[in-house]
Amino acid sequence: MAQHFLLSTAARSLSLVSVARMSDDEAWTTFKLIRWAETKGEPYCPRCGCLTHSFLSTRKLWKCKGCAHQYSVTSGTIFANRKLAIRDYLMAMAVFANGAKGHSALQLSRDLNVQYRTAFVLAHKLREAIAAEKAEATVSGTVEVDGAYFGGYVKPANHKENRVDRRLAINQTGKRRVVVIMRERGGMTLPFVFKSETASIETIGKRVAEGSTIHADEAAGWDVLHKRYLTKRINHQQAYSADDACTNQAESFFSRLRRAEIGTHHHIAGPYLAAYAGEMAWREDNRRISNGQQYLRMAEASLRHPPSLAWTGYWQRHQARVA
Repeated sequence: MAQHFLLSTAARSLSLVSVARMSDDEAWTTFKLIRWAETKGEPYCPRCGCLTHSFLSTRKLWKCKGCAHQYSVTSGTIFANRKLAIRDYLMAMAVFANGAKGHSALQLSRDLNVQYRTAFVLAHKLREAIAAEKAEATVSGTVEVDGAYFGGYVKPANHKENRVDRRLAINQTGKRRVVVIMRERGGMTLPFVFKSETASIETIGKRVAEGSTIHADEAAGWDVLHKRYLTKRINHQQAYSADDACTNQAESFFSRLRRAEIGTHHHIAGPYLAAYAGEMAWREDNRRISNGQQYLRMAEASLRHPPSLAWTGYWQRHQARVA
């Protein structure tokens, strides 16, 4: 019997020990090589793109000779205005990449010996960076479409006589949301969050190319897809795969997201649901490459991404709202 890829030595090409033992200079050089890989580590100005510069060795800054802008190895990236050592960011990405079902902010704070708030924001910055790669992406060919609901949990009353039917809308919190997945077989996974599966039809029309074949389950919300696409349906009450129709790849994504919710994060609903769904889609799409390659892809995505509008100064804004 062939060995599963994840159990093979090919899946392990990154050692946390090697990252943890990096000196400050080695970590800085690694960041430089990853960020400016297309110029083989030769810096260029993030504002004007000029390659001519002078280097201020005492502060490890470059000064552009074209526009006089001073920039560092993290300027203009999601790690701009950093407070931690560069090695800590490399360590965070290595640890984060190794989490098959995700990595909680509490555990990351212990791994890096930082405050929970610092780890929480850092983890969400990494999620934002890797999800940004698919911001305008579309899928085509054979595409599986499905939805799964998260959040809005209603705790049952203690005594039986006080319990209500939690399936009725009147007894729900209104926080329940559905993650709709569009997964191209042999391609990428695109997750989106809506109030209902029906609300996703317009987005599906924009993100699934014309001429594609869609596989969906028996939910009535997908009936309208027949007007635009060749659509194959599977009734899960009768079978999981029949007549060349199935949504098993979509269910595989939901399995990973559910396991992340149950075993790692415990609560992923609300305004951050889309971020966690995007992370799990990235992990699904990169599950067949080694952890070292995942680490490099995450680093490249982070160093290409501009400073985060959502997470820069997050806790200051959060405390202002509370106050």
